Amino acid sequence: MRINQIDDMARASIHVMNLPLEQYRQVTDPRLSHINVGSGVDCSIAELVEIIQEVTGFEGIINYDTSKPDGAPRKLMDNAKLNGLGWLPEYELKEGLTNAYEWFVENYERVSK
Repeated sequence: MRINQIDDMARASIHVMNLPLEQYRQVTDPRLSHINVGSGVDCSIAELVEIIQEVTGFEGIINYDTSKPDGAPRKLMDNAKLNGLGWLPEYELKEGLTNAYEWFVENYERVSK
């Protein structure tokens, strides 16, 4: 079983490391050389909660802080640089969370010691 977001991160890192230096320099600046890795798909906290509930089978009550009705500001990372360099993610959030949760359940005894 693969942990998909980790696989995507590793593939992205290897992709960037294998780029010709000139191609890398075309999309970065010496003092701003980071490249975001992400799906480019926005997901609200409420949507993430629903996905986690479904993946884990959680049937409890979710309490939201209604004193902050606007929630967290949007935090979608811009992955245009990496996409422009020819890399795209292979996995969607729900698939990655499902695989990560299944791995955790299967390996809990071994890793919790």
